[in-house]
Amino acid sequence: MDSNFREILPTLVAHRVKFILIGGGAAIAHGASRLTYDVDVVYARDPQNIACLASALADKTPYPRGAPPGLPFQWDERTIASGLNFTLTTSMGDLDLLGEVVGGGAYEQLLPYTEQWEAFGIKCRIVTLEKLIQLKRAAGRPKDMDAIAELQGILEERRKLKTKGAK
Repeated sequence: MDSNFREILPTLVAHRVKFILIGGGAAIAHGASRLTYDVDVVYARDPQNIACLASALADKTPYPRGAPPGLPFQWDERTIASGLNFTLTTSMGDLDLLGEVVGGGAYEQLLPYTEQWEAFGIKCRIVTLEKLIQLKRAAGRPKDMDAIAELQGILEERRKLKTKGAK
């Protein structure tokens, strides 16, 4: 199932989930042209946020992506608190919920490397372009390495524009 940013992000915001958009969604927000099939977010692990996250997806049929059908999976606060990173399929699309991300750590560690973003009638935090490049390097997957060249080009163009604007 294709990702559905228009539904997933507003759902998280409406339920007051503290999260940071990373991955392909952040790349697109920064101007990348690559498509992505899931929404990747780093979420805060405090009890209140875990409760908000459990509530946000309660009626969205979350299920571990790639797992065989029929597993006794229950999406609730206990499950979230007992786990860390979840790759889910939901009725809204694929969603990766990361309690920690390689090269960035937990939500609180990543928060200083974010900026406010507005789309789909909501405001949320996204990882900065510089930090996104670092995260993709740290992940080291072939698809991330392919994306780095485009992101690096976007970063260089931004720097050139800043330099021109400062003159």
